[in-house]
Amino acid sequence: MSLSLRIFIIYMLFVALCSYFVLRTVMEEIRPGVRQSTEETLVDTANLLAEFLREPMLNNKINNEFYADIFRAYGQRTPNASIWGVNKFAVNHRIYVTDKNGIVLLDSKNIAVGQDYSQWNDVYLTLQGKYGARSSHEIEGDESSSIMYVAAPIKEGDEIIGVVSVAKPNRSVQPFIDRTQRRLGILGGGLILLGLLSGAIFSWWLSRELRKLREYAVNVSQGERAIIPESKIASGELRQLAQALESMRSELDGKAYIERYVQTLAHELKSPLAGIRAATELLQSPLLQTPENDQQRQRFINNIDSESLRLQQLIERLLNLALVEQQQTLHAPKPIDLNLLLDELLDNQMARIAQQQTQIKKDYTPDARVIGELFLLRQAINNLLDNALDFTPRAGVISVRTHKENDQLILSITNQGEPIPDFAFARLTERFFSLPRPATGKKSTGLGLNFVQEVVALHSGNLELHNTHNGVVAVVNFPLVLSSNLG
Repeated sequence: MSLSLRIFIIYMLFVALCSYFVLRTVMEEIRPGVRQSTEETLVDTANLLAEFLREPMLNNKINNEFYADIFRAYGQRTPNASIWGVNKFAVNHRIYVTDKNGIVLLDSKNIAVGQDYSQWNDVYLTLQGKYGARSSHEIEGDESSSIMYVAAPIKEGDEIIGVVSVAKPNRSVQPFIDRTQRRLGILGGGLILLGLLSGAIFSWWLSRELRKLREYAVNVSQGERAIIPESKIASGELRQLAQALESMRSELDGKAYIERYVQTLAHELKSPLAGIRAATELLQSPLLQTPENDQQRQRFINNIDSESLRLQQLIERLLNLALVEQQQTLHAPKPIDLNLLLDELLDNQMARIAQQQTQIKKDYTPDARVIGELFLLRQAINNLLDNALDFTPRAGVISVRTHKENDQLILSITNQGEPIPDFAFARLTERFFSLPRPATGKKSTGLGLNFVQEVVALHSGNLELHNTHNGVVAVVNFPLVLSSNLG
């Protein structure tokens, strides 16, 4: 299971559990909250009516039809009100008034006049000077039929002379409860979806940055060139981790690289040093001054000279190869006209070309530009030209061509000569592998094609070598540079 999926599952469970408990708690609190608000309103209404009815109670006018007609008219009103999307077409309050003994004197519904309500909690508690309230069911066992009653004392000084009770059915506020719960459910569901979406985006973002670090570490472990993705990592902690990985890679690569090159250099220097030492020892031996001995002495001197030159070339090419292998990116890339570079290198080789009577055929495409480092490209292409000249027979032909194909600029250098043996193809770019030159039978340092491959890879290209019907072709593919990319 991927890291992003695990993070998302944990986040989803956390959001789901938190949302469930929060929504459940809020849903459960809506009903009592609305009823508490309703009760508070009934308290105010009951106390207002208590003050309004105090004078009629003192003057024994509460039984007057005037008040009864007012209460009946109140109960029959049709407000036709729309309250936050809930329509109200009837007055739901029931009002009744009792004397100090709990006998009902006035009832807005005219159903309890003359009855003894002294034992109902709202009346009973109020007559004792306490807060009087009760909740009763119109239908036994039916929670939806409950009615809330709140009473207030009618006083003359400190004496309670009566009680006024205001009742309201809970079903009248149920539409508001349902509406609130429904809206809260929709809002909660939307927030949950938003939270899950945010979690998915966060998981994807985190896993993407970790994936970049993983790919970088895998590339480094496989010995490939890898650019630290520091600029593409937004998180400060992950950026610091990327920097630590880069620092660790540089330290480990540097130690391993030095160790490997010291071993390689020591191995490759043994042969020419042994030749030089042997020739020196022979020269130190006393030789008679004879034409034959003079020729032998000259041969030893020539051997020392050629082996010294070989040592110098080996060290220089090793240093150049070490430089480019350690280089992860181009340091100062700029547009380079490949046609002009080829002409310059061919001019530099003109003496050798003339000596070998080699014929050069050029076929250039216009505007053959690449983005790269001139120093590296000059050395790499010069190595390819050296190889072509080494393996081309006297008075042979070398063809140099640039052309565009799809989104690539292709450089090909074709030389006449013997084809590459089948066994050698897999090792052509291997370090220190070399084929004997036809003219001399000697091998080169075996670092040239390896250096070319490294330089071409730095330029996001690739090197290919193929046999042709009468020779060998080296093909280098570069990304095509458009005019709009040149700034």
